[in-house]
Amino acid sequence: MKQTALSREIPPVAHRIRSQIEQGGERLWQLADFRDQPFTAVAQTLSRLARAGEIQRLSKGIYYRPRQTLFGQSHPNPAHLRQLAGQQQPLFPAGIMAANLLGFTTQAARRGEISTPAASLPRKLLGADVVIHTRRPAAWADLGERDAAVLEFLRRGGRDSELSPKDTITRLHDWLRQDARLLRLLGVSSSEPPRVRALLGALGEQLGTSPALLAPLRASLNPLSRFDFGLFASLPNAASWQAKPARPHASV
Repeated sequence: MKQTALSREIPPVAHRIRSQIEQGGERLWQLADFRDQPFTAVAQTLSRLARAGEIQRLSKGIYYRPRQTLFGQSHPNPAHLRQLAGQQQPLFPAGIMAANLLGFTTQAARRGEISTPAASLPRKLLGADVVIHTRRPAAWADLGERDAAVLEFLRRGGRDSELSPKDTITRLHDWLRQDARLLRLLGVSSSEPPRVRALLGALGEQLGTSPALLAPLRASLNPLSRFDFGLFASLPNAASWQAKPARPHASV
């Protein structure tokens, strides 16, 4: 990068920061990359360089130095950007991405779909095409990726599964048995929508979970409500957990 009037005027600390960016080439930069420099000087210098067009501000404290290509300036790697966004707020797969992670479909989503407990996410880090579901329960912050994927799958009534209802339920049972996952999900179930609470109760009962552990779920449900279990309406005990009757298959 050629020297500009800006680079000749900046003080020594800012000059060191700018030199580090130049030597780093095309890459993402964060405030944490300059821990050996005064925080205020780093923030001011990065802001100044962004205004001068030498780096791009992507989000608060996150910048990108592009390189010139035959087709214009380069763009940051989307996977790296999502990784950065995930460091700021927990991100979980949703929709087809969640079903794919759990092995219910081999279909790849045309657009990314994620969920997060955050109220908002930096759109520039995630891309304009990504579908973002914000404000998932705060309790999700302590869940693993697959735990949250199971809850996302239940929220959609299993409709993203390519498997038969029987095979879908069998596979879901396997996921709930793994690593005490059902117990963890029961621990956050109070913050889930009523349909998900009812589904967890029905699935847990099928797996032989202690009635004492399922009692709070049943007590939390309005006895006059009925829930659309989607694909899970075929559970033998669905009706006892207030599921609506399964929809009849359309004739062909």
